[in-house]
Amino acid sequence: MPVAERKSKHPYISISPKISRGQPVISRTRITVMEIAIRYELLGWSADKIVDEYPHLKLEQVHDALSYYYEHKEMFDQKYRDDQYFISELKKQYPSKLKAKLKS
Repeated sequence: MPVAERKSKHPYISISPKISRGQPVISRTRITVMEIAIRYELLGWSADKIVDEYPHLKLEQVHDALSYYYEHKEMFDQKYRDDQYFISELKKQYPSKLKAKLKS
């Protein structure tokens, strides 16, 4: 039985377990809502700059991704914190060989 995409009230957002491990993405792309949110929230990019950097996207897709992000902000923010914690633990276990070489 084929796995179907889940529908949402966001026409430009899709969720499929076969794409980006089930993360919400802009439909027909592999660009996650989280990627858009990070660029907007943390990097301070405007929606127009995001479209400039991803010319295959339309402004309405970016706005829909941001709308989806804000409707699910707590979930995305928790995932971001979890990911950052995971990365910091990996860095502790596997220190950068380049940094060590540069220090010596």
